[in-house]
Amino acid sequence: MAPSYSRQQRKPSKLDPFREEVDGLLLLDPALSGVRILEETRALGYAGGKSVLNELLGEIRPRHVPPRTFQRTTYRAGELAQFDLMELREQVPVGWGQTRRGYLLTCELPFSKMLAAALIFRKNFEDIAWGMNECLKQLGALPQKVVVDREGALHKGGGRPSDSFAAYLGQINLGWIILERGDAQAKGALERSHRFFHGNFEAGRSFANPLDFQDQLDRWLAKANNRKHRATKRIITEHFQEEKAEMRRLPKHLPGTDHHQVIRVPPTAISAF
Repeated sequence: MAPSYSRQQRKPSKLDPFREEVDGLLLLDPALSGVRILEETRALGYAGGKSVLNELLGEIRPRHVPPRTFQRTTYRAGELAQFDLMELREQVPVGWGQTRRGYLLTCELPFSKMLAAALIFRKNFEDIAWGMNECLKQLGALPQKVVVDREGALHKGGGRPSDSFAAYLGQINLGWIILERGDAQAKGALERSHRFFHGNFEAGRSFANPLDFQDQLDRWLAKANNRKHRATKRIITEHFQEEKAEMRRLPKHLPGTDHHQVIRVPPTAISAF
């Protein structure tokens, strides 16, 4: 005899008398938290727990939230290099027992996921441009365009580069893309890499001085770039060699900068002058 199946009846719930009320609250504000909805339904006499309410919200809330759309971005080899500033969580020793707030000027090629980074201490144009030079030297090649956010030293306003940044780009014939304000997702690859820098490089390390910091960073980057990237399923350095073949040769002389590294000195040294 063939088995027969019948639709299982839904068990009654203590929330059944309040379903319309919950639906109405979400109609007014789809983002209303479960805690607030629980407060409102309990004021009307609901005596059940939050787990029952959460189950109902899982059923009802999607009806009131517009569907989200996502777009997968495809990159061409050698086209873009994303640059960004990442503030370090711990200050960097700069001599005589003193420390200073530091930043990483980070770079990632979104096609091959190749990483580069340089330690700087200020967010002015000279230090940022020096950091860009160091990253480009690490890559050993030029992309077609650089992608940056609206950092004050780089952005003049209206999505245009500052005069200093425009001059820098012009000297080596680099195109540019300045992202819209708050558009961090446009360089999401680098944002994810910042978490990687914090958790896998900065955490649990100690540094003697800025030179030691950069030395440890360079050695860590060599290892990080030699791993298989979980998105591309490729060894980054091997993938980068393919991309590098599509990139332009690095000029012998990159744009000059007035970068200088400020270190702390003890009061006794100052009084000696």
